[in-house]
Amino acid sequence: MDAIFKALSDDTRRQLLDMLREKDGQTLSELEGELGMSRFGVMKHLKILEEASLVVTRKSGRFKYHYLNAVPLQTVIDRWIDPLVQKPMSRLVLDLKTELEGDDPMSVNTNKDRPDLVLETFIKASVERVWDALTNPETIVKHHYAANAVSGSFSNGDRAEYLDQKGNSFLAFEILDEEPGKRLDMTFEPGFFGPGAKHSRCVYELEEQGALCKLTILHFNIPEEQKDTGIGSGWASVASGLKTWLETGENLFSGGVS
Repeated sequence: MDAIFKALSDDTRRQLLDMLREKDGQTLSELEGELGMSRFGVMKHLKILEEASLVVTRKSGRFKYHYLNAVPLQTVIDRWIDPLVQKPMSRLVLDLKTELEGDDPMSVNTNKDRPDLVLETFIKASVERVWDALTNPETIVKHHYAANAVSGSFSNGDRAEYLDQKGNSFLAFEILDEEPGKRLDMTFEPGFFGPGAKHSRCVYELEEQGALCKLTILHFNIPEEQKDTGIGSGWASVASGLKTWLETGENLFSGGVS
């Protein structure tokens, strides 16, 4: 948490986050051009933001793109702020987080191999435990912020659906490609937008890093009409809830311990 506050303490770094909030997935040259400072100076500030996991990068072709990562902010809110404040103030903080996350409807991704959204978190758990938490229907409901039940399977070629308290499907996935413990590539079919909502694609990537598992969530081809509706905020809640449950056994969204 100290790294987050250090990163946010500088005007230039806050400006960089604002720039990524307004247009996510920018290259170093784009950021350098807007800031009007040396390339080395921009790289130095980006390094501090990356060390705090507030910015993550993704390569596509010859370019490296920088993304605002909302997961650390969400974790701070969920673990330390939300339980201590009155609900109206909590809502203000969550709205601020959603704004910082940066689903900008004016940002158009013309490179379909480049994700519209990238989130990253490090979880103190084995890759096997994280994979199980992401793909086992009985486990998903223990940490997910909205799923009351999960039907189907996350195996290659299968279909899975998240169900609300009334048993209605609000989000469905068709599994396009599965590498157990490494990568899960799925359609993203948001029933919460109503009948006929356009589909997109999401990917989980898992990587062992010592005692930690690095989880990266990528979302591709988000339709323009869905970009300013809190999809990024939802993914941040997914990652924060997963991390907290695996590390502490606490379900952030029910107040209980599994």
